[in-house]
Amino acid sequence: MTSPPSTNQANPPEAKPSGAQNDPAPQQSPYELIGGEAGVRQLTNRFYDIMDTHSGASRIRAMHGEDLSPIRQLLFEFLSGWLGGPSLYFSRPEHRCIMSAHRPFAIGRAERDEWMMCMRTSLAESKLPSEMRALVDQGFLRMADSFRKN
Repeated sequence: MTSPPSTNQANPPEAKPSGAQNDPAPQQSPYELIGGEAGVRQLTNRFYDIMDTHSGASRIRAMHGEDLSPIRQLLFEFLSGWLGGPSLYFSRPEHRCIMSAHRPFAIGRAERDEWMMCMRTSLAESKLPSEMRALVDQGFLRMADSFRKN
């Protein structure tokens, strides 16, 4: 699971094979473990539903336009590749470095924590096994923390 080097993003850890060391079973990516396209779409939609309705996410909600549909699609495409599935976001001719996309926003600890609250709630409701959810959470936290200005 690799991403273009220009994105400067934290990658989630790869899944470990289950069973014994000699088990020839192929590894499953977080993308596969969450349920593929449908699971990533559900994670993304739930994330934005929480952001749009939870009073504890007001700072990050204010950073988004009224219509969340375009950003839902972009996050879905980004997470698809980040979690080890199809690299949809980076196939777009107009894709931007994830760091550059967040540079215009005043992101501090409070905004990072709001984003993480939305994502953690969404992850908790996903099909991702708890051990992988904890590893993916660490990757999300590293990424969210890297967007902070202070």
